Amino acid sequence: MVVRGFDTIVVGLHSTGTFIVDQHAHQDPTRAALIEAGLLVRELWISYFSFGGNLSQLEVDAYLKGHFDIPVFDRDVLAAAANELLKDASSAMQVPNSTGSQAFMPDDDGRRMLGAAGAFLLSAAEVESERLDSVTRTHLLDTPGEERFDRITRQAKNHFKVSTATIALIDDRRQFLKSMVGNVSQNMPRQISFCNATIRNAGPLIVNDARTDPRFKANPLVLGEPYIRFYAGHPLQGLRGWTVGTLCIIDQNPRNFSPEDEQTLRELAVSAEQEINT
Repeated sequence: MVVRGFDTIVVGLHSTGTFIVDQHAHQDPTRAALIEAGLLVRELWISYFSFGGNLSQLEVDAYLKGHFDIPVFDRDVLAAAANELLKDASSAMQVPNSTGSQAFMPDDDGRRMLGAAGAFLLSAAEVESERLDSVTRTHLLDTPGEERFDRITRQAKNHFKVSTATIALIDDRRQFLKSMVGNVSQNMPRQISFCNATIRNAGPLIVNDARTDPRFKANPLVLGEPYIRFYAGHPLQGLRGWTVGTLCIIDQNPRNFSPEDEQTLRELAVSAEQEINT
């Protein structure tokens, strides 16, 4: 079926999930180049999300199909995300930004104004500095518990029937628990925290059985109290899209975690983000 929308004509969809575009799709260079690159929609969206993009996977999919347009900013973030994937694949192809140029390189102030969407333009040290600044700007570190956060952790614990649920902020050295239902130490060193791994993820981090997971099986929180076996954490975004912490659930028994479970965790994380950014 041929779908006509805006400047692109989508001719079909490969069984692999890549899109084919008509050769006349030239008026939106970003869309045309993205489709020509043959990237899977989910793969592209995950990269885009990790760069600080806020569109859903369905919206990115619809944009590529030509059903509707998206802001110039998001087109440029998609281009940057795609180029990162293409670089990892050792491809010589480059996706242009919305103006058709190859470069998307604002000055230093402009790079920081982009927030997490401009993380690819910053060094690792600069990225962490911006993230820590966003944590500080929440004004939540070392503050007392609040019902608006406790309501979310209670809901998470009860829904998933786990021993512990937390909302944590991660600064340069520790994990501060803004809300906790269960038995986890306050101000845990960042280096051993499972949540320290979660804040590096674009999406949830699921550990079905920590005893068999090579990343965590030697962790002191697995070998000793609280004897973590199952962990599911979702990153929480603060100012300008930087990840400031996590919503996580913990249990002392291994378990599976379904796509429906992931969706519920994501919805609870959105609620936590709304409270953080209020």
